[in-house]
Amino acid sequence: SIKLKTLTSKAQVDEIIKYTVDRVVVLRFGSVQDIETMKQDHILSKCHVILERMAVFFLVDIESVPIYQNYFDISITPATLFFFNAIHMKVDYGCTQDHSKFIGSFRNKQDCIDLIEVIYKGAMRGKPIVVSPIEYENIPRYELLYMGI
Repeated sequence: SIKLKTLTSKAQVDEIIKYTVDRVVVLRFGSVQDIETMKQDHILSKCHVILERMAVFFLVDIESVPIYQNYFDISITPATLFFFNAIHMKVDYGCTQDHSKFIGSFRNKQDCIDLIEVIYKGAMRGKPIVVSPIEYENIPRYELLYMGI
């Protein structure tokens, strides 16, 4: 699989989001030691070549940009976020309240391709939120537990 570029600073992340034009920016936030993150990286690297005309892919080590961990409320990794022309694209997955990111790893390459195609087509039509084409059972679900509440 192709090695995707890793962004290591807030400035690099900001620059990619701000200056990438007419392509979906796919940012995977996670830790390279995590098994789920490794699975996600493998799938993203397989999709990279297929989707290169509509998307760019970057890996972000969550430890190197803690400001984004807080800003995007990333408590479970991997978390994959999507941007288009500097706009944070939202996705309605139908089974989770969080439309700002995909949490976990894709079950297969086709789910990743289908989702990014839908985000791209929606973004090109000016839609800030799209409906996920991924089968309900293929979307990872996590229960967030709040201590002391």
